[in-house]
This record gives sequence, C-alpha cells and structure tokens, in this order.
Amino acid sequence: MELLLAAGVGAAAGFGIWLGITALRGVRVVPDAGRLVPKAVPPERAAIWLAAALLVGMVVGLVTGWPVAGLGTAIGMLIGPSALGGTARRAQETATADAIATWADMIRDTMAGASGLEESLIQTAAVAPAAIKPQLETFANRLRHQPLETALDGLATDLNHSSADLIVAALAAAARLEARDLGGLLARLAEAIRGDVRMRTRIEIGRARIRTSARIAVATTTATVVFLYVFARHLLEPYDTAAGQGWLVVVMAVFFGAGVMLHHYSQLEAPERFTLRHISHQEPLR
Repeated sequence: MELLLAAGVGAAAGFGIWLGITALRGVRVVPDAGRLVPKAVPPERAAIWLAAALLVGMVVGLVTGWPVAGLGTAIGMLIGPSALGGTARRAQETATADAIATWADMIRDTMAGASGLEESLIQTAAVAPAAIKPQLETFANRLRHQPLETALDGLATDLNHSSADLIVAALAAAARLEARDLGGLLARLAEAIRGDVRMRTRIEIGRARIRTSARIAVATTTATVVFLYVFARHLLEPYDTAAGQGWLVVVMAVFFGAGVMLHHYSQLEAPERFTLRHISHQEPLR
C-alpha cells in the first residue's frame, strides 16, 4: 500500500512540474475552470472551487491512504452540487420567465394608453420586475442612442432566455412589419409563458422529493464511512489493498453514475433559442 501511495504522490508531483513548465511557455493544457465546476457556482468563484476540490481530495487521499477516495472526493465536490442541488438556479430561471411575462403585460397596458412602442418600452423599463430590471434599464439606455431593432438584439443577448426571445421577436416584428394587434399578441405570449412556468413548477415539486432522498442517501453513506474509519478502522482494512482500491472504484462508479443519471433526468429541455434574423423574412403579424 505504501508503494502505491508513493507512486501516486510521485505521479502527482511529476504532473505538477509538467503543468508548471507548460504554464511558463504560455500553453493551455487544461480546460477553463468554469467548465469544470458546477453551474451553481458563480463564474468568478470557479477557480477557487476547483482548487478547493483538488485540495480536499488530496487531503482525504493522504489521511486515509486511499488514492481512490481522494479522487472520488474531488470529483464528488465538482459534480455533487449539479446533481443534488441547483435549486437556486432553477428558481431564478422561473422568476425570470415570470418577470418577462409581466413585462409583456406592462408593454401592452402602456401602449393601450396611447403611448408609442419605443416610449412604452422606455417607461416600462423603469418599473420592470426586479428579476429583469437591470437588463431592461440597459436596454432603455441603448434605445435612446440606437435603432430599436439593434437595441432589441442586445436585450435578447442580455436576458439570454427562450421566453425573452418570443417577446423580443414580437416587438421587432411590430417595429419592422407594423403588426396590427401587438397588444393581443403580447397577451397571448405572456399567458403561454406563465403556462410554461406553472408546468415547470409542478415538475420541480415532484423532482425535489427525489433530490432530497438522494441527499439523505449520500449524507448517510458518508457519515457511516467516517464513523467506521474513526471508531472501527479494522472493518475498512480490506480497502488498504490494491484489490480493495479496485472495489472502491466500483462503489464510487455506482454512486457517480447514479448522480449523473439523476442530474440528466432532472433537466428540462428548454426550447432552442433563436435570434432576430430568423423573423426577417416572416409575413406581417396580424
């Protein structure tokens, strides 16, 4: 076991030296840290999260003498939040969609008060729902210096949401093709977006129970292993051998495979986003 651990430490040291040499040469040999961390982690904290996962994994491997445990801990820290968490991100997506629907109603109501399209967009940006207010305020500033279609294209990029694309496309079509019933179209789009939000909320409630059960299973297993390691170390001695490490690979592969499947089946496929150029040859809206 000592030979295996020494080989692992030597390989890690050699890999670190190689990374240092390639870094000095200015050659990228690893992906951007943002691609290796879960989506729940803010981009500005991606490198910190990745470094923490590697450090904790190394500590676990050195303390236990199980290289597989160290590697598994690092991988678990990287994929765990995506597989078992992400509640805040999904709630933010739902809030954004609902805010977009509310904004569409606000535009319709403002236009009904005899305001023009551009004036209505500027007015509603000042009182928009909090979830999208920063993007709409930026859009209103652009609108004072840019053509409407250019500003709308920027808004679609800033919001980065399939529901926003529907509203932006309707507004662009109205400005370019002079749609006759923009208010009715916005009302129908708002209702469709709210229907999608209600559907996703119902699905999320059902899947939340599954994720909670998975968290309990992972926490219980981890606590059991720690308890045995501290108070009944002799029961874990078979894992000190090379064969034991091989079986530990199998155990962790089952856990990680289940986590990946849980994450995959918990995702809702969003409609493919489209840009304003896709409506450039459409017929006028009626």
